[in-house]
Amino acid sequence: MRGRAARLMTPILLLSLVAGCSSLPRGAALESEIRRDAVQGESGYAFYPVTRGLLPTVAAWPAVNVEPSHGWPRQTPGSQGQLIAPGDRVTIRFWDSSENSLLTDSGQRSADLGTMTVSPSGRVFIPYVGEVRIAGMSDARAREAIQTQLLEISPSAQVQLQLEQGRLNSVDLVSGVKSPGSYPLIDRNLSVLEAISLGGGVSERLRNPRVKLQRGSNLYARSLTALYQNPALDTLVTGGDKIIVDEDRRYFLALGAAGKEDLVYFTQEDLSALEAISMIGGIADTRADPEGILVLREYPREALAAGLRGPRETRVIFSIDLTTADGLFSAKNLQIMPGDVVLATESPVGSLQLALAIVGAGFGTIRTAAALR
Repeated sequence: MRGRAARLMTPILLLSLVAGCSSLPRGAALESEIRRDAVQGESGYAFYPVTRGLLPTVAAWPAVNVEPSHGWPRQTPGSQGQLIAPGDRVTIRFWDSSENSLLTDSGQRSADLGTMTVSPSGRVFIPYVGEVRIAGMSDARAREAIQTQLLEISPSAQVQLQLEQGRLNSVDLVSGVKSPGSYPLIDRNLSVLEAISLGGGVSERLRNPRVKLQRGSNLYARSLTALYQNPALDTLVTGGDKIIVDEDRRYFLALGAAGKEDLVYFTQEDLSALEAISMIGGIADTRADPEGILVLREYPREALAAGLRGPRETRVIFSIDLTTADGLFSAKNLQIMPGDVVLATESPVGSLQLALAIVGAGFGTIRTAAALR
């Protein structure tokens, strides 16, 4: 009689445990639970299965959590020689063979004006002539300009000019290189990578280095790898530029039934969802639901403004199905944004297996107790 009662109770216990699988201990939510919450009216979330048809739509939405940057300056040809800039220092010397020269003392053939700083307006003062503009000229062209102005004073006079670069004719390597400092521009054909090499190259301690170029009030940013791979991006520096090489501080969060739960830093300029899943060690074979890899992202309120292409809600959940070809290819082309959360949801089968294991353990205990009687 007792055996028959136990057999009758078995399916009842199984059904009750399976029905209560959602309350069993697990490390992440089920995809169905999150989907149910998202599709409910007034939930404040938008739920999008990632497919080939969705990708162009998402690509048109605004990027989120991007670092401040004006893009990257275009490559333009530069002067082969030095160009004088305000703040540079020039040493000027006159040579005149005339007996009654106004420029030299009696019995002398040369006169040294000493070292002068080019004024903010780009000029230097020359005796008997006045101010002469030399900014933007090569040292040879500046010498000719001063000598031309002296023709009316002394037709036989010749000018010797020496240039020492100032702040606007140098580039500052601020950090991230082995030898930071201010480096004068030998000519106007010095590129960003060449400037970095003057500073001894990038420190090996930096993770996925990013090059930031500060030019006036504009800040430009690009990964060092991108500059290596695309020579067209190795733009020329201009006087007064500041170069900062820093670690890539962009990251996403990995949670749930993944290979690891951690804050994961970007390792390249652009990161796809499939690459992000690989970076976290994939998903746990016995726990994760390959049909329910979720990417959680929060858009700014401005993305929902009228006339803009954007999501339905500021809080968006992208669902990736790794069991279909479309899901895999789409995950390869969905870009991960800084601050995204990649969540590997729990498999319902895993919860069922846990429930069955509990049932098996329970019946084992009952049988053991019965045998002891």
